[in-house]
Amino acid sequence: MINNIFKEQDFIKDFPALSKMIDGTKVTYLDNAATTLKPVSMVNAVNEYYLGISTNVHRGKSYSLEEVSNRYEQCRYAVAELLSCSGNEVVFTRNTTEGVNLVANGLEFDEGDKILVSSDSHHSNFLPWMRQAQLLTVRTRNDGSLDLDHYYELLQLNPKLVAINHCSNVTGVYQPIEPMLRAAKEVGAITFVDAAQSIPHRRVNVTQLEVDFLTFSAHKMLGPTGIGILFGRQAMLNNLQPLNLGGGMVNWVEKDSYDLRKIPHRHEAGTPHIAGAYGLSAAIEYIQNLGLEAMESHDKSMGQHMLDLALERDYLRVINSAPNLDRGAVLSFQIPGLSELDDIARILSDSYGIICRNGHLCAQPYVDEHSEGQVLRISAYVYNSEKDVSRFFSCLDELQGVMF
Repeated sequence: MINNIFKEQDFIKDFPALSKMIDGTKVTYLDNAATTLKPVSMVNAVNEYYLGISTNVHRGKSYSLEEVSNRYEQCRYAVAELLSCSGNEVVFTRNTTEGVNLVANGLEFDEGDKILVSSDSHHSNFLPWMRQAQLLTVRTRNDGSLDLDHYYELLQLNPKLVAINHCSNVTGVYQPIEPMLRAAKEVGAITFVDAAQSIPHRRVNVTQLEVDFLTFSAHKMLGPTGIGILFGRQAMLNNLQPLNLGGGMVNWVEKDSYDLRKIPHRHEAGTPHIAGAYGLSAAIEYIQNLGLEAMESHDKSMGQHMLDLALERDYLRVINSAPNLDRGAVLSFQIPGLSELDDIARILSDSYGIICRNGHLCAQPYVDEHSEGQVLRISAYVYNSEKDVSRFFSCLDELQGVMF
């Protein structure tokens, strides 16, 4: 049993979704790697903007506009404090995917340039690079773990950019990014980290990492959908071509020229998700009140509990069950003999109230390599307990005797 750091009753009042029912059965939410539930304080912050004088930001002069603009920029500095970086190194995006695309399209790639990625990457950290240059893909071992020896071998081919997946959305395994980034810098590569699955669970200090760019989304860390973050070193953001052109990112425009604003605003064309920034600020405050160290400890304990229970069942095959890895509360497995798991996921939801995920998890090359078809994924967050995970496996045991 896990010595729970967080108690379920502590979250009931903050997360109304925890009391929801499906056909008379209380919901057990285990799809947090896709998106987390939302606390009341975050929703209230979003409503504060929409129900107030919801002006735009940085356009015109009025008391209300300056008040809203200040709140918007306060969010930027809350993110900067979270990452231990400067405020002008924080760019607001729509999500992690846009953060990757902003960098992939803003850098200049020449014919013959190489980009190094791992084969367990999310499609968002795979497809944008595929369009720009030749991909060097780090292979995985038979058990699904990343072949780090192969990673260091591929670095000798001098890739222009190395895009590291900090934590897999399939396995919950964290990569040792400090030495990986350091080695990439030693061969002169630009370094990029997809932190969508790590920032919600543990502290990531970018000043201690040799990382040029890092991106993540608010909705995976108790925040609203539609807003994400791209961190970039000042020099890198200054040299990055803006993905979008339009209002808000220029100082002035003439008929045949324009002058870009300073970073980060040159990368934020158009009206931003202002309410989202209010919500992200509230989500960060909630997380900081819980304590990132406690959240990381809970994440690791839950991840180990998931793995232990899965390995007890011989009708499951875990994707990357390698021992002694740094893993969080994300676990995927296949059911040998079943290539499609839609019916299993639907019954878990409709009959047991358990919400999880099935499919290829937007990581199809990796899942196809290590599974006969679809996989089933469970993923926990701070409001989940070992009882939620144990209930999931008990329900799966019941289905095992009937459906497979």
